[in-house]
Amino acid sequence: MTVFIIVGVVVIILLLAVFFHFVPFFLWISAKASGVNISLIQLFMMRIRHVPPSTIVNAMIEAHKAGLNNITRDDLEAHYLAGGHVVRVVHALVSAAKANIELSFRTATGIDLAGRDVFEAVQMSVNPKVIDTPVVSSVAKDGIQLLAKARVTVRANIRQLVGGAGEETVLARVGEGIVSSIGSSETHKMVLENPDSISKLVLSKGLDAGTAFEILSIDIADVDVGKNIGAKLQMDQAEADKNIAQARAEERRAMAIALEQEMKAKAQEARAKVIEAEAEVPLAMAEAFRSGNLGVMDYYRMKNIEADTQMRETIGRPAQQQKPEKKDK
Repeated sequence: MTVFIIVGVVVIILLLAVFFHFVPFFLWISAKASGVNISLIQLFMMRIRHVPPSTIVNAMIEAHKAGLNNITRDDLEAHYLAGGHVVRVVHALVSAAKANIELSFRTATGIDLAGRDVFEAVQMSVNPKVIDTPVVSSVAKDGIQLLAKARVTVRANIRQLVGGAGEETVLARVGEGIVSSIGSSETHKMVLENPDSISKLVLSKGLDAGTAFEILSIDIADVDVGKNIGAKLQMDQAEADKNIAQARAEERRAMAIALEQEMKAKAQEARAKVIEAEAEVPLAMAEAFRSGNLGVMDYYRMKNIEADTQMRETIGRPAQQQKPEKKDK
């Protein structure tokens, strides 16, 4: 008998657990106490549709207490089933209503489904965000490099959150504006004297167009002087010109050496021919003696002419080129 009682109690407890799971009775009481009109059947149908009733009911209670009575249960369920964050959307709508920011439920759900944090966007609309840009390097017209760092104060643009560009685009545009402003300055001293001129020029370009933010101000936090880029470029150009000139000179030297070697080869060839011709002279003289075309007197006369010619050449040489005469021992 006792076993049957225990089994009966367990079965009753299990049935009550299943009942209160599919029919959240206490959640219905909480909703009724907060003034939210919802039935137990609707809560039961949420369980069947795999929608957590607590999430929907708590969101409806928060919206009702904040005076947002245009938000219905079907809207919240549809947004949850679409993969949205119901609690985040309701928080954003309540914050926007308290801050007098125009934000409809349809716009908030669209922003949330687009992957952006709509609650954070509303907070950024109330409290603007300060973004520090990385160090931007630019060169003025006098060739001096300047390293600038800016602080951009932005506010979320609710209307542009869907499809608008993010922080990376804003930072890139601000960096481009700083480079353009410094590059158009005649000297780097003008930039150092009036750094606010960069902010004015960058703000006048409307860099927040097409982005999810509205730029409130751009403040130049720091400007440092970098390298003399103009002088470095001139030095590099001079080094390049020197290398080109050295290459051309080396080419001309190589051509001159090749020409000299060619001339030496031709001179050696000519000397070889002269030696060959001189070697044939004694043979020709011997043949002339045998044939009677050359006499002894003609031979001595030729020798005298050679000696006379050699003496004239010796006399005509400079004194330092003449060989010293050998002294008799």
